[in-house]
Amino acid sequence: MNDATLPALSRSDLLDRLADVAVETGVNIQEGQDLLIAADVSMIDLVRRITDRAYRRGAGLVTVMYDDEAVQLSRFRYGHDLSFDRDRPWLQDGIAKAMEDGKTARLKVIGADPNLLADQDHEKVARAEAAFAKASKTVIGKITRFETNWSIVAYATEAWAKVVFPGAPDAVDRLWNAIFAASRVDASVADPKEAWKAHNADLSARRKMLEGKQYSTLHFRGPGTDLKVGLADGHSWGGGAGKTIQGVLCNPNIPTEEVFTTPHCRRVDGYVRSTKPLAHQGVVIKDIEVRFEEGRIVEAKAGAGEAAFSKLIDVDEGARRLGEVALVPHSSPISASGTLFFNTLFDENAACHIALGQSYSKCMKNGGTATGEELGERGANTSMIHVDWMIGSGEIDIDGITRTGDAEPLMRAGEWVTPAR
Repeated sequence: MNDATLPALSRSDLLDRLADVAVETGVNIQEGQDLLIAADVSMIDLVRRITDRAYRRGAGLVTVMYDDEAVQLSRFRYGHDLSFDRDRPWLQDGIAKAMEDGKTARLKVIGADPNLLADQDHEKVARAEAAFAKASKTVIGKITRFETNWSIVAYATEAWAKVVFPGAPDAVDRLWNAIFAASRVDASVADPKEAWKAHNADLSARRKMLEGKQYSTLHFRGPGTDLKVGLADGHSWGGGAGKTIQGVLCNPNIPTEEVFTTPHCRRVDGYVRSTKPLAHQGVVIKDIEVRFEEGRIVEAKAGAGEAAFSKLIDVDEGARRLGEVALVPHSSPISASGTLFFNTLFDENAACHIALGQSYSKCMKNGGTATGEELGERGANTSMIHVDWMIGSGEIDIDGITRTGDAEPLMRAGEWVTPAR
């Protein structure tokens, strides 16, 4: 089927396609498996479509946990000061128990207002984030170890759309079109599930190429950046679809364009400048500049949102160290769209990036069976946070440093030097 013969699709048709991909390609719900969906109340249309498809596919029980940005904002405006040092460990403990042995899959629908908490007290925001991170530590651990199948998809909320397309009367429509295209469900795609299968195969080939190299270090160079990221001993590469401990194949991120691995949290040196804003916890942080010594951030500043970034890297000791490094070509579809989403799920797939905080044990050989202490000795990081921010562009060169110290060109001007296959 060529473009000329592709049928016209309505918004409802495209939402159905997105729901199909979320259930079958993203979380890949298994027969009899429960599903936990987390979403804002404004996203009920997509949530209901996802729920229908999950049950049709054989899900055991679907549970939806709705949040409300207005309620979040009310807390920061009127909440008692002591409330910002508390969260709900009883709720997170329940979620963790539900996820044991892969009994419950998890799907999150995102679309938060990037500026929701921009005018609130950054101290309170940081305290609330730390309390949540502490309460959800077990849940985050299960996710990073892929103890169950999980995924994230996006919903075009009005508040988010107004930030991405300021002043545009059709901002929501434009954001939906961008989400559908990035998620490979728009009208240009004849069969989204087949398109995802082909895309996952391409990412797998790139992953296997890097796996075979087993570089000791990645060297990033460009404007404001000269950074050597040592890689963990016995690291492995992820990207696209991956298997849980139980062997269930899922796509954690819809969309995704990255291949990623585990840095050595004590072997990162040099300086780096962000190339895109980081929207985190309702605050947009711009022009981040940091310097690493022996894996730890020793200097940090930002052109906007510096107070929020400072609070972020002080959550715990691991927050100043890296838990992920990811490679994305500058020509990726999301980058080529020219849209700045102010949302990490999308912007991280438009540029190479690093993540502060917790490592993914999946990106370590034998990571599913090794103890935390063993992984730490090999360089994996431990933290209550995992926050990605973008450092790639069309001006960034990357070399892979071999075990013998030779430098091999990996990317030039943001593009792969050699094909994956």
